[in-house]
Amino acid sequence: MAQVAAAAIEPVVLPPPTRHRALRRFLRHRLAVFGLVTIVLLVLLSAFGPYLVPYDQLFIDIRNRFAPPFVSAHIFGTDPLGRDHAARLFNAGRISLTVGFLAMMISIVIGTVVGAVAGFYGRWVGAVLMRIVDAILCFPSVFLLLALAAFIKPNVLTITLIIAATSWMEVARVVQNQIRSLRERDFTVAAEMIGASDTAIIFRELLPNVIGPIVVAATLTVARAILMESYISFLGYGIQPPMASWGNMLNNAQQYLTSAPWLAIFPGVMITLAVASFNFVGDGLRDALDDRLDAQ
Repeated sequence: MAQVAAAAIEPVVLPPPTRHRALRRFLRHRLAVFGLVTIVLLVLLSAFGPYLVPYDQLFIDIRNRFAPPFVSAHIFGTDPLGRDHAARLFNAGRISLTVGFLAMMISIVIGTVVGAVAGFYGRWVGAVLMRIVDAILCFPSVFLLLALAAFIKPNVLTITLIIAATSWMEVARVVQNQIRSLRERDFTVAAEMIGASDTAIIFRELLPNVIGPIVVAATLTVARAILMESYISFLGYGIQPPMASWGNMLNNAQQYLTSAPWLAIFPGVMITLAVASFNFVGDGLRDALDDRLDAQ
């Protein structure tokens, strides 16, 4: 009896909340942690770096044209006009990261709405919407991007909208598949039986259960948007000088690869770090949000 009583009063050990398990899985993913730290550093450098450099990005120091890095007051050297390369690099980060984040948010909203409607209603509505997605995906994204950019005056807003317009289709597919799999679950049927509207079911019942895949898609979309901006700016259809982005800095540096390689190395490293870091974070989030890993 004493053993039964002791067992009865023994505290029940509950499993840690899901968010704690997800955080632990994410922290075990070393590349994801590295990517997150790198992203934070890139954002901080882009936000505050220009204030730490004693030169404006448009200030021309004609006597120090092509100054190499780390040998003068221009820590990252200067460009052909004598402009401080560090100041331009940090300001370019503002543009490239802003385009990446804004394009991600727009494409996530469009893709989520299209995917949710297609997955919830199915039948001819879903078929029409997903055939539109398939039709857009038939065009190579880079060529579609360049075709749109060639007919629109390039600036931060238009480039962001163009990239978002060519990036939402994958998100729509992910959301459509997830919503379709949840459409016949008990909680969805119960919400319909109590008279909940379609909008309430989609946004209050279904989409909260699809947050994980959407977050993963968002991180990968930022990486894609930064890369797309770099593509079109490198080819001359994106952000135009004197405004700097990592892409057009590479474009301006290509003729000086042998005489002043730092002009290409620094923006190239920034693009590589940003894209790789967001991909690492996306991989880490995908693993962290997969509860099946706990059973392994």
